[in-house]
Amino acid sequence: MTRAYWASDVGCVRAHNEDSCLSLPERQLYAVADGMGGQAAGEVASSLMTEVLRDDLSALDSFGEEDLRRAVMHANERILWEAEANPGKKGMGTTVTVLKIHEGRALWAHVGDSRLYLYREGSLGQVTQDHSYVESLVSQGSLTEEEARNHPQKNMLLRAVGVEKDLAVDTGSFVLQPEDVLLLATDGLMNMVEDRDIATALEEAKARSGEIEDPARELVQEALAAGGSDNVTVIVVVHS
Repeated sequence: MTRAYWASDVGCVRAHNEDSCLSLPERQLYAVADGMGGQAAGEVASSLMTEVLRDDLSALDSFGEEDLRRAVMHANERILWEAEANPGKKGMGTTVTVLKIHEGRALWAHVGDSRLYLYREGSLGQVTQDHSYVESLVSQGSLTEEEARNHPQKNMLLRAVGVEKDLAVDTGSFVLQPEDVLLLATDGLMNMVEDRDIATALEEAKARSGEIEDPARELVQEALAAGGSDNVTVIVVVHS
């Protein structure tokens, strides 16, 4: 069994919300997408992303990593077609992090710098790897994690859905344990809230009941309190 919570907010600076969220607890299917592009095209790209995931995946009875990868590639084709048909949307794209819980396993697919985290036995671990210029510098040892948080090019993506026909999609899976907590979030959370504060919220989520404010909303509120410089979208899934 799982409990799922989600929340999204435009933030304190942006004029509109280009994030999109997919939360289907009855299908144990979840995704976040962070759109990019002028004239609200980012909003179109992220919405197309979650729409394709819902349509392609929600009716399947069996799942593998290839099913998730194929759905992301289908969304890539849809976004490219939409941009070609509408010149005002040229250059739009989106990140995506999608999670499917199936037969006791967590299956995921990922492109961009939204993230999937696993909180297990008091430890917060980042499952996905950012496809960003700054993350490449961290991997090379040229930047520390702290320097990366404040780097002027931290939002420069090296990979996004809807930008190129040939898209590499990261996928993976792992066996779930009782009381695992999974977090999907756009970078509007991670840029504002420290990992230790995220971990505290997820620890508290394990003991939450329906009468208490949900952890996704609490994390969004923390991002807003820290300045809310970007749209922020959060999904928290508690596995039991």
